[in-house]
Amino acid sequence: MKVLNYKILLKKEPEGGYTVVVPTLTGCVTYGETIEEAIKMAKEAIELYIESLKQI
Repeated sequence: MKVLNYKILLKKEPEGGYTVVVPTLTGCVTYGETIEEAIKMAKEAIELYIESLKQI
């Protein structure tokens, strides 16, 4: 299995939690209540994004 690394950007939200953007994957955005959860959600979002590209 090939391992790919993606840079993520975490933005602390004023109302709490963190928005995560994956700059190299247009439209790949997610959210987590904590930094740890945001990173976990980002990994899942990246996997789903790549899986959707394979179906095209």
